[in-house]
Amino acid sequence: MPDERPLGSDQPATAGRAPVSRPVNPALAAMLLGLVILLWGVNWPVMKMVVGQMPPMTFVASRLGLGAVTLVVAAALAGQLRVPDRHDLPVILSIGLLQMTGFMTLVTLALQHVPAGRAGILAYTTPLWVVPLALIFLKEKLSGLKIAGLLLGLAGVGVLFNPAGFDWSDPSVRWGNGMLMAGAALWAVNIVQVRGHRWAGTPLSLAPWQMGMAALLTGLYAALTEDQGQIQWSGQLVTLLIYNGPLATAFCFWAVVTVNRALPAITMSLAILGVPVVGLVSAALWLREPLTPTNVIGLGLIATGLLAVALADRR
Repeated sequence: MPDERPLGSDQPATAGRAPVSRPVNPALAAMLLGLVILLWGVNWPVMKMVVGQMPPMTFVASRLGLGAVTLVVAAALAGQLRVPDRHDLPVILSIGLLQMTGFMTLVTLALQHVPAGRAGILAYTTPLWVVPLALIFLKEKLSGLKIAGLLLGLAGVGVLFNPAGFDWSDPSVRWGNGMLMAGAALWAVNIVQVRGHRWAGTPLSLAPWQMGMAALLTGLYAALTEDQGQIQWSGQLVTLLIYNGPLATAFCFWAVVTVNRALPAITMSLAILGVPVVGLVSAALWLREPLTPTNVIGLGLIATGLLAVALADRR
């Protein structure tokens, strides 16, 4: 993980203001974002397999617990394991409660009712919420090319979503899709809050506290509501958990917060639409979920929209 030493960290804060840590450069942020898109995209069919072998909240608590241990080790090795500055309390609570606990809980519960490919689409409808929030609270600007990318990306999501393909009379369908949209809204609020926060610590120094809090909350909920005797232990399940803990949870959550600090909120929310693209293809290859002409059209629209956003940022 790259060096993110706080600016002025060797000097005391003045006038009640904490020293500010330096975001990574845009090139490194783009590389990290590409890895997140790949790892999280592949993780959709992985999660679908895991929730068939263990209770959903037990799974969430397990991946967060493994992720927290990984981050503690990484922060210690990097010399960044420390008590957070009080100025970072808002972002610790925001990421720990909204993104790690809220988003992951809603998404994992929804996977019991919604196919992995479609779940990935709905969970990443964050631009619907991020764009108005970023325009209002962060004063970000939308160029013509970025507007075109936004419209193309959301058109692709709309095509893939295909509300006419749902049985809306089924309560589990309504609950599953509702939880995914709610999770997307929580993540959108978190993206805007992280982008606007004045950071005293680095993402790596704060991540163990954020993920540790999320692991504790979900672990308590799982212990009170689920029967851990239902876990179907196997070599495959252990492998999937190892992928989820250190990689899809610890690394990806650290990376996405790091990217979120370095890139505009609107760019971040649009680029992350690449995750359901990878997720849909992965689910088709791994779980044999159908990749229909509608899916191909939707994927093409999203890919074109992402290209337009990338070109707008280069300009």
